[in-house]
Amino acid sequence: MHVVELRFECFDNTTISAAEKAINGLLEAYRANGQVLGREFAVAFNEGEFRARLLMPEKSSLSKRFNSPWVELALSELTEAKLLAPREKYIGQDINSEVSSTETPSWQLLYTSYVHMCSPVRNGDTLQPIPLYQLPATFNGDHKRIIRWQTEWQACDELQMAAATKAEFAALEELTSPKSDLFRRGWDLRGRIEYLTKIPTYYYLYRVGGDNLASEKARPCPRCGNKEWLLEEPLLDMFHFRCDACRIVSNISWDHL
Repeated sequence: MHVVELRFECFDNTTISAAEKAINGLLEAYRANGQVLGREFAVAFNEGEFRARLLMPEKSSLSKRFNSPWVELALSELTEAKLLAPREKYIGQDINSEVSSTETPSWQLLYTSYVHMCSPVRNGDTLQPIPLYQLPATFNGDHKRIIRWQTEWQACDELQMAAATKAEFAALEELTSPKSDLFRRGWDLRGRIEYLTKIPTYYYLYRVGGDNLASEKARPCPRCGNKEWLLEEPLLDMFHFRCDACRIVSNISWDHL
C-alpha cells in the first residue's frame, strides 16, 4: 500500500465549514470506492491550504479512470466550496501493510479481520488484497456495501477477540453461523462479485470451538451438509475446508491447531 498527501488550495474566500464538508465528502467517496483505505482521515489547515494524508492500495489509486460517479460529483463540489482540485504529493510505500494483487486470480474470496485495513476481496492464489475499484461496481456505482459489510465483520471480530463481555457470544454467532445476518449479507455480496467478475468467489466462514481435532476434521459443511469438504492440504496455510457448491472456505477450529 502507498501513502499520499492531498493538498486543497483555496481560489477565493471560503469558510472552514464549507471546505470541511467538501473535502470530507470527497474522501468518503474515495473510501466507498476502495481508492483510499481506513475509516478516519486527518485534514489539517496549514500555510493557506488544506492537507490530508491517505493510505491507498496502489500508487495509481486516485487516477481518474478509477473514479466512481460519486467521486466525480464530489470533485465538482470542491468548486462550490472555492477549492481547487487536489494536488497529489506521493509520500512512499507503507512498510507496515500488504501489497495489493496485480494478477488475475483463478479464484478469489471474501476475507478480512479486525487488524486489516485493506480490501476484503482477496486473490485466492496469493491471499493478496484486490483493490475494490479494480472490480466492476457492485451496487449503485461503487463498493459501499462491501465496505459496510467489512466494517461490521471487523467490529464482531474485535469483540470476540477481546473476550471481555457477553457481547462476545453474539459476535461469534455472526462470524461463525451460516444463518447469521452477517453471513447472509456477505455471502450475497460474494455472489454478486462472482457474477460481475466471472471468477469463482468464496466466503470465509470463521471457526472456533468444537470438542477436539478429530471431530473438527469430521464436521460437514454447515450450509449444505457436505462431508467431503476437508482438504488434504490447507489452502494458503489457512483454509482446511472448501465447499465448491456453497462457495465457502473455513478453518479447523483455532482452538485445536
